Amino acid sequence: NQSQNKDDLMYHLTAHLRMNAIYWGLTALCIMGHREALDRDEMIEYVMSCWDEETGGFGAHPDHDAHILSTLSAIQILVTQDAIERLDIDRVVKFILSLQQPSGVFAGDSFGEIDTRFTYIAVNALSLLGRLKDLNVEKTVNYIVQCRNFDGGFGSRIGAESHAGQVFVCCAALTILDRLDVIDTSMLSWWLAERQLPNGGLNGRPEKLEDVCYSFWVLSSLSMLKKVHYIDSDKLVSFILSAQDPEGGGIADRPGDMPDVFHTHFGVAGLSLLGYPGLVDIDPVYCMPAALIEKMGLRKGWQALERRTG
Repeated sequence: NQSQNKDDLMYHLTAHLRMNAIYWGLTALCIMGHREALDRDEMIEYVMSCWDEETGGFGAHPDHDAHILSTLSAIQILVTQDAIERLDIDRVVKFILSLQQPSGVFAGDSFGEIDTRFTYIAVNALSLLGRLKDLNVEKTVNYIVQCRNFDGGFGSRIGAESHAGQVFVCCAALTILDRLDVIDTSMLSWWLAERQLPNGGLNGRPEKLEDVCYSFWVLSSLSMLKKVHYIDSDKLVSFILSAQDPEGGGIADRPGDMPDVFHTHFGVAGLSLLGYPGLVDIDPVYCMPAALIEKMGLRKGWQALERRTG
């Protein structure tokens, strides 16, 4: 019946994001100093149940096809929970590298959708696994450079319009690969600064509404470019806090909307980048606790950001 079909559809939609949602929730809890709020062993067992032995990657839910996005989330969760030994690293690396196309961009899965997001995901994952040496760096960087636009920003592929989310993934991939030199820092920094609207929120493209999630994507890019001071941090903090649900908790995309774990994660991450009191520092490149990334020897020297003092 119609009700059952709707329930089935919602189940599959939420299952498609389940691995990512665990990463969002876990990381937000880590930033707030409450990693223990979720059961570690149960989480690890769930992640490993999503392993696709045939491909070597992870699906978003048990018996789902492997995808590079859920594979990165699985790696991030296992690293955060100090359980990376559960991985067959060689097989995961083989899966990731199999998705790089002749042009240098990465596909998300065997169906072949390409996006600079997937390139960042591959670079991030290989870095966390200590296997960047296996990547064709020159080919990877060359494709990202071709996605750079006249306004200094980056798109999802060659010729696509600049978008703050794509700017983040390209900046972060280039940061990990030590190739920020290919960015027009001045032009891109101003483009990012112009994402702030009068109410303090940030949008992803010109003429679009503000959205809490860009609090991380824009800020993280600006932090990589050493230009966080280009935005009004006090107004942004006020906007993020105004999107909270005072009764049920959580943060929405903007004030008055329903909160969700995605926007809660990126809202809390944005507050961390701004030095909001009581929050653990987050690494702007890996979007994981900064102390963990530093312990792995992956943190960049420029990331000693000044804490906001009021």
